[in-house]
Amino acid sequence: MDDAFGYAITVDDADALNAFDRTRHGVLSHGADTLDNLNAALAADPEFTQAHALKGLLMMTLARRELVTQARTSLETAKVCLTERGGTPRETAYIQALEHWLSGDAHVASTLLDGVLKTYPRDTLTMKLVQAIRFMSGDQRGMRASVEDVLKAIGPDHPELGYVMGCHAFSLEETGDYARAEAVGRRGVALAPDDAWGMHAVAHVHEMNCRPEDGIAWINSHRDNFAHCNNFRFHIYWHLALFHLERKEYDKVLDLYDENVNAEGSDDYRDISNSASLLARLNLEGVNCEKRWQALAEQAAHRLDDGCLGFADLHYLIAMAGAGRLSDADKLGDRIAAHGASTPCETARTAAKVACGLKAFAHGDYAEAFEGLAGGVPALVSIGGSHAQRDVFVRLAVESGIRAGAFDGTTAILEGRRQKRHAVDAFENERLAVIHSQLKRDRGHATAVQIGNAALATTD
Repeated sequence: MDDAFGYAITVDDADALNAFDRTRHGVLSHGADTLDNLNAALAADPEFTQAHALKGLLMMTLARRELVTQARTSLETAKVCLTERGGTPRETAYIQALEHWLSGDAHVASTLLDGVLKTYPRDTLTMKLVQAIRFMSGDQRGMRASVEDVLKAIGPDHPELGYVMGCHAFSLEETGDYARAEAVGRRGVALAPDDAWGMHAVAHVHEMNCRPEDGIAWINSHRDNFAHCNNFRFHIYWHLALFHLERKEYDKVLDLYDENVNAEGSDDYRDISNSASLLARLNLEGVNCEKRWQALAEQAAHRLDDGCLGFADLHYLIAMAGAGRLSDADKLGDRIAAHGASTPCETARTAAKVACGLKAFAHGDYAEAFEGLAGGVPALVSIGGSHAQRDVFVRLAVESGIRAGAFDGTTAILEGRRQKRHAVDAFENERLAVIHSQLKRDRGHATAVQIGNAALATTD
């Protein structure tokens, strides 16, 4: 049979293929019914090779230890189906990509799927999978190169062009081309109104350019665009909370946290990451979040041994430290640090530095905290996530630097942050004011000491 784009796919049941098409749309739009549709496709055709491989790949995107086992099962089943039925190069590549990702090589997995796009450029499902894997791997330039190759190969009449443009918009934003990202994102959403990813790409531009009013208006006017989403909708509300945080509307931020960001008390790493980073930002602004930290730590406690994704582990560490569960935070930090010391992998080494910094911050050792967090800042992109998400680690580095009196290094971090964002926000303005005030006091103290010494010398 052929799929929606005219490409051969090894499936014998029309209902299975229709369910797989719905699955593709769910992946593109972050639909809450995606897994249900995929399971329906497999129920209609239990030997559906590509569906089994896709299920394994989707399990890997969730970065949960128990789902890695399910992904391995999907891989073995897909291999059996391929052997018994035969298959296409695309199906073989899906299996190979899953196998490499399970072995720890996400780069090879995404490269294999990029190879699929050379032959099957209209395949938006594969396009989206490449974006997901490269995003989790911190490969911003790879994201952009991949989707731009797709755009060169497909025409303006592609029925799912809006979703491709949404991915392009996000990759443009993450590589610093903000004006183009916003324009492409807006056009993409016009073509695919349920593309929550493209809609959120525009919100990322508003965040990086420090345009909270525009961000609030954009998200509030597009609530229907993400009402259908899985827990990705909580991430969009996280963005809305960041805009209100910039405006110091702390009660509104806490309401968004309670009613949307952490409404379900999920232990999904993305939900914990949203929650932990938002509470950490609130703490840095002097807002007491004690009860919320305790509840979040209970959610994160289930995931401390996962070790599936450094980005996730670091947010679990923030959650445990925020709740004052320092023993758990220390154990997790030590595991992350030990892994970083045992490998040449930049991602693991960067995560190790950040983990050491977070541990020290929790214990009030701000000099050591600054050393670890500042040491991780230059390669922070390697842990995955977006600029907006990783900014929590930058903020903690700045705060630890100020508390440690490391003003030159802290100022340099703030300058680098400003250059990346192309804007100055309240956080930077206020921290620079603190630094300048402290330096002025230090100079005044030094002058007073010099005058006193001169007076003593004259007396002598």
